[in-house]
Amino acid sequence: MIASRLVTSQVWFLTGSQSMYGQDILEQVADQSRRIADRLDGSAEIPVEVRWIPVVTDSDQIARVLGEANASAECIGVVAWMHTFSPAKMWIRGLKALRKPLLHLHTQFGVELPWASIDMDFMNLNQAAHGDREFGYIQSRLSHPRKTVAGHVDDPRTRERIGSWTRAALGHAELSTMKVARFGDNMRGVAVTEGDKVEAEAHFGVSVDAYGVNDLVDVVERVRPVDVDKLVREYMGTYEVAAELLPGGIRHASLRYAAQIEVGLRKFLQDGGFHAFTTNFEDLGGLRQLPGLAVQRLMADGYGFGGEGDWKTALMLRTIKAMGEGLPGGTSFMEDYTYDLTPGRERILGAHMLEVCPSIAGATPTVEVHPLSIGGREDPVRLRFTAAAADAVVIGICDMGSRFRLVANEVRIIEPPAELPNLPVACAVWEPLPSWSTSAEAWLMAGAPHHTVMTTAVRTEAIEDLAAMTNTELLLIDADTTVRGFAHELKWNDVYHHVAVGL
Repeated sequence: MIASRLVTSQVWFLTGSQSMYGQDILEQVADQSRRIADRLDGSAEIPVEVRWIPVVTDSDQIARVLGEANASAECIGVVAWMHTFSPAKMWIRGLKALRKPLLHLHTQFGVELPWASIDMDFMNLNQAAHGDREFGYIQSRLSHPRKTVAGHVDDPRTRERIGSWTRAALGHAELSTMKVARFGDNMRGVAVTEGDKVEAEAHFGVSVDAYGVNDLVDVVERVRPVDVDKLVREYMGTYEVAAELLPGGIRHASLRYAAQIEVGLRKFLQDGGFHAFTTNFEDLGGLRQLPGLAVQRLMADGYGFGGEGDWKTALMLRTIKAMGEGLPGGTSFMEDYTYDLTPGRERILGAHMLEVCPSIAGATPTVEVHPLSIGGREDPVRLRFTAAAADAVVIGICDMGSRFRLVANEVRIIEPPAELPNLPVACAVWEPLPSWSTSAEAWLMAGAPHHTVMTTAVRTEAIEDLAAMTNTELLLIDADTTVRGFAHELKWNDVYHHVAVGL
């Protein structure tokens, strides 16, 4: 299991004011801002600690605190609120140096105004209405990326939006330190799984490195039988295991070898500090099976994965899993496979050779072994299930040469309309928004990949926030999408990103 970022991560709550109001006012500002920070810290919508920072009143304090935020491994982002008027020139030095994600919270301490008792002392204390406008100006003047949320912290929607941004900040932090292990290279002749790994590290912070498959095989071959025994017992207690794979069954050796792969692969990843990995059926070295069960279980434990050497999808899968930790639902590697084009009921059947994550399963998976016509190895063991009905987002990442592009499609996972007795792999069936034809045309126009990340845990707003934090192009296909409008958006984006390179 990958260590949880929820336990150690913090969002710093920073309040701006100035010294001209006097110590009494500043003490009230500090008390009220601390109470708002405590309200956010105690809310279920925000998954990490909200740490209150003493009120800042001059440029040296601001630069120091934001510099400390940059240096803190625990700080994943900064929430800033101008309780009073905080002259924005004080913020220039700090904002220009800030590298952590920023959320500008536009709020005030109270909900209702005490109309009968309002005086200038009250007005001087509660003037975020124009203090935050001053702060908004300097952020725009500096072209500083941020999310802006306007609302009172007692409003659940305000807390939900801050929580969504916080989860994007978790993904941003994960990307900035992620290590991806590639076992072998990409599938030969395939274009979309290729990409610029140097640019990925420069843009996202993720490190992507290749290892010979037999480096993994060496670890797998040293796995102790006692560890295989223990894992097999875990399989039997967790899943419905096919009779032929049980102890004494004619194919029990296949299950034991699948367990041996899992123990070895898990050790390799843990020892190397990796958060995601890839495999390729064309490059299996001394492995006797294409890893299936092992990959599925590692994904369920939070690892990112991409098939056929698809490291971009692997890093995105790990990122979305980090963002969705603790939320209901799951996140999986996925591939669009085939269609049901019954008029008015068009839908997509997605799967992969073996590797779909059981976190999206609708029922207890079964452990089965079936032939695999590619790879030239023994029949691999895998988990078989269908995805639970749920609202979901399907996300693809591709390298467009001049930039990385994210494409997200809001979908509805449904129960398969009939049994699938002959499909030997895990699968999901979904209806894309706004319709199959518009979704498919937009996806193809965007050049989006066939390997994707499917999540029922993370919503679109958090993905939008992640794209903004990482300065990555995002194209969204949802209920409001039209082919004409999407085509225009592609053209506008091309112009913007070509111009932005020179800015």
